Formats: sequence, structure tokens, C-alpha cells
Amino acid sequence: MKYGKRLFDCIDHQLENFPKKEMLIAKEEGNWKPYSTLEIQYLVDTLSAGLLAMGISGNDMTAEGADKIGIISNNRPEWVIADMAAQQIGAILIPIYPTTCQPEIEFILNDAQVKYMFVSDAELYQKIKEISANIPSLINIFTFNSIEGVDNWKQILTLATAESREKMQVLKQGIPTSHTATIIYTSGTTGTPKGVVLSHENIYANVVLSKESFPFEDRPDWRVLSFLPLNHIFERMVTYIYLYSGISIYYAESLETIGDNLREIRPNGFTTVPRLLEKVFEKIMHKGNELKGIKRRLFFWSVSLGGKYNNQIDGGWWYNLQLSIANKLVFSKWREGLGGNISFIVTGGAACQMKLMRLFNAAKIPVYEGYGPTENSPVITVTRKELSAHQFGTVGPPLNGIEVKLADDGEILVTGPCVMQCYYKRPDLTAETIKNGWLHTGDIGVWDGGNLKITDRKKELFKTSGGKYVAPQPLENKLKESPFIEQIMIVGAEQKFVGALIVPNFEVLKEWMKDHHIIGLTEEEIIKHPAIITHLESIIETYNASFNQVERVKKFALLAKEWGIESGELTPKLSLKRKVITNRYKEVIEGLYG
Repeated sequence: MKYGKRLFDCIDHQLENFPKKEMLIAKEEGNWKPYSTLEIQYLVDTLSAGLLAMGISGNDMTAEGADKIGIISNNRPEWVIADMAAQQIGAILIPIYPTTCQPEIEFILNDAQVKYMFVSDAELYQKIKEISANIPSLINIFTFNSIEGVDNWKQILTLATAESREKMQVLKQGIPTSHTATIIYTSGTTGTPKGVVLSHENIYANVVLSKESFPFEDRPDWRVLSFLPLNHIFERMVTYIYLYSGISIYYAESLETIGDNLREIRPNGFTTVPRLLEKVFEKIMHKGNELKGIKRRLFFWSVSLGGKYNNQIDGGWWYNLQLSIANKLVFSKWREGLGGNISFIVTGGAACQMKLMRLFNAAKIPVYEGYGPTENSPVITVTRKELSAHQFGTVGPPLNGIEVKLADDGEILVTGPCVMQCYYKRPDLTAETIKNGWLHTGDIGVWDGGNLKITDRKKELFKTSGGKYVAPQPLENKLKESPFIEQIMIVGAEQKFVGALIVPNFEVLKEWMKDHHIIGLTEEEIIKHPAIITHLESIIETYNASFNQVERVKKFALLAKEWGIESGELTPKLSLKRKVITNRYKEVIEGLYG
């Protein structure tokens, strides 16, 4: 089956099927400003014509020959407008995370030979301006915000002429679905960034198959909140699901305002990563800990009930009655905190704790889990909306229309219309990753019925000195269920036993310290206090019981500083950069085995 639409065809599709007054909506000067489908069409066409007038085009319509435009910005309507405007004339958008460090940005812009940049604000303008002398291909930088003395994206709109508009319409009609829509550079957890080349057909097929499989119905009456970076293929692809489904997209002002924005717009859904769901749960638990008396007992009784929830097995009339009481008295407040209108939350990018899946779904906050790498545009599997098919602890069955198999070592292989064209300028890496049409994901999985369960990253498995293999992710996900553990990385390659680096949840820990009359300590002092170390030891002992002897954490080190994106220990989708953390805490790790 051929997937015969280009991504930018969503505008015509929307105008024909459900023209909207509110297609894309963002906060401007404190108020929500809507852009209609007609306004977006006008802005996209005019920006395309303006870019053509500046000499930007698809040229020979190859990934190497087409002009490249970079974008580094928060989520906002202009992001999507720039994306579709570039596509319509065959130019290729190169998205970059706002948190990416300058040396990495410099590498990407030079590798892709980017000619123009779109940036959102003064800070990001400065970030690019400082390295612009090292990027010979870069002609100019345009900002979305108005900044004095700096060229603004709206200046490009004024360059559109009748002639460039006419030329744009001809080019637009002729863009083949096989043409490259974007090149997304992924640094992952190791190595130099590599450019994943994705065509219109790759991404559009993922849109169609995800819509059909999940399913996403056409819902012009729905609204969603977008806050996962659009630089990531997951949020970008889901944006096109929303646009092809007639769903209005509201853009969160920032990660800090998500809670306020959810309550303001009362969305029907959003996509997220497990780390942000964990943060939501931590806030809920923090509020629960502040309650007194019967309210406190009722809160923790409800949490305990929710933790036993199994959507595939009827808990019986007594459990169901108790759960309905918990839903009315406690979980209703959780739903209200998310806007009170949630029909779906789809999480991806890493494994979601089983405890959270049980709790949120028990609380009638439907959380679904998807899986897939950038190289597959990205979704390979997703849990389904039908309750009977939604199996916690798995990432669901493969999308309709793609094929998945496991190699002898358990590596997940996928083939189908969503598999990338190649790695940009890297035939060597492409040949390593795509063999006989099968994309080798580097992830290890097992089948659980017809559902896929991810057990680890192939490169993250390590062997102890006793020759036993250990998969760190299941251990980390289990231990993170403890409210006292904020972040954890399992270590022990070529060592006698498994160890761990742990960043405690200092908020929760300080509440415990109050009850145990330990006060006035800095975080550096907290991690050395004997009573606190003993407390963490008892927690780890409890969780160790779930694992084989060889997998159990025998020693750990507590760290005072949380790992972050800007400090370099996490990827932009909040995965651990294991090599960076291992190098940074080399002496601490050696101390565990000294």
C-alpha cells in the first residue's frame, strides 16, 4: 500500500473536512490566540513563497541537494508553519532541541549545510549567533519573537510576490511522497549525532497506521495540549495525527506552566514521557503527605487500592465498590488537576512504571504506552484503547501494516513503510542498522501474548565478572517505584556484583527526616547521614526480593545533585546518558568496588 499524501496536505484535508476557527492556539501577551485553518494556510503559503524569493528550494529533490532550514524553538504555531512552509517547496527542516549544547549544534548545522535558521527568542538567537562564524553555509537567523535589531520571520512574508506564489503552487503539487520531509539528528545516549532521513511517506504512513490502530477518531470538537518538544519525532508525528483528525492543538507556555495550562484549556489528551508522569505523581503524593487525620488515611487507602488495579481481571464487587468510592472522593481531584476532561495520555520514549499505569488507569485517567525509535517515524507498537487489549507492562501489539520479529538474541526488528530512508551521509551506519529491509532497533524485547515487552537496550546489557548478564532498566524501573528514589543508574560491568548510583528524592526524604528528628542538614550532609543510608538500604532490600541473586543491588552511592539535560547526564527525552554519568562519577563507582 502506498501512502499518497504529503504531511502539508493536512491543511487542505482540514479545510475540506472540518475547517476550524481554532486550529493552532498559543498564549500571546497572556491570552490564548487562535489561528484558523484558513489563517494557517495563508501563512504557510506566504512563507513558502517568501523562502522561494530568497532562493530556497528543493533543487534536485534529493536529501543532499535540497536546501536545509534549521529550527530551534519552543512549541508554538510558528514552528508548525515553518515546518510545512519548507516542505511545500521541497526544502528540508532540521529541528534541534533548544537544550542542545553549542558544539553539537555546530556539528549538526555544518553536517546538514543549513542556510537559514528559525529561533524563538533572544537567548536562542544568541546561542546560534555565537557559533555562526563557524558555520559557512549559514546566511541568516530569523526570530519568532520580536527582538530589536534582529531579523524577524514576518519579514520573509513580505518577500512573497505573485510570481513566487505561482511558482510555489507548481512546486507544491509536484512534491513526491518519497521526498525527504525532515532530517532529525539523534545523539541518543552515546556518540556523535546522526541524521535520520525521513520521507513524507515514512511519517504519513505512521500517522495513518497509528490513527487506525490506536485508534484516533476524527474529533473536531477535541483539544489537546502540546508540550513534548516538536524536535522529537513522536510529538511531531502526533501533531500530524491531530491535524488530520481535526483536533485543535494548544501549546503550553513552558514545562513549568503545564499544570495551569491543563486547568485553563481542559484538554481531551496529550502525549508525554514517563519522567513527566512520575513528576505529576510525586506532586500528588507530596500533597497527600501534607494531609492530616481521616483525609490522609483516605488518600493512602485510595492509592493502595489503585495500586492493585488490573484492567483485565474483574476485582469483584467489593473491590469495585471501594474503587468507585476512591474515585469519587480522591481520584476525582487528580482528574480535576489535569483539567477534568482527559480521554487519553500516550507516553513513550522510555518504560513507564507499572505502578503508575495501574494507578492512573484506576483513577480513570487513561494512560497508554507506545514504543518506537526515530528511525521508524517513530511508532512500532502502541497499547490499544479497548480495555481488554490494554495490557499493563507491555507497549502493546505492532501497528497494523508493519511487521515485527525478534532476532535470536531478542533484538526487536521491524519492517514496513515507516522505516527511515537512511542515515544522512552515513552509508556505513545505514548498512549496520537496516539489513535485508529490517530495521535493527538495538532494543531487546519479548512477546507477552500478542504484546511486546521491552526488556532493555542491547548496548546497555552488561556482564558481571562472574559471567552473568544483567539488564539495568528493569532494575531501575522497579527501584524508582520507591518515593525516596528520584533517579538511579545500575552499574557493575565486569565487577563481582551489581551496584547503583542513586539521587534521592530530597523532598520526600526531608519529610521522613522531620519524623525522625533529623533537621538542618544540607543535601551534601544528608547523603552521608548513617540513619538515611540505613533507611535506603532497607528500601533496596525490599525491592531486591523481586530479582535473582545476581541482579540484586549489593552496594550503592547517594548523590546530592539531580541529573539534567543541560548538565549533560540526560538526553532531551530524559534518558540516562550512561557513558557520561559513568565517566563523571568514575571515582564514586570505583569506591563501591574498592
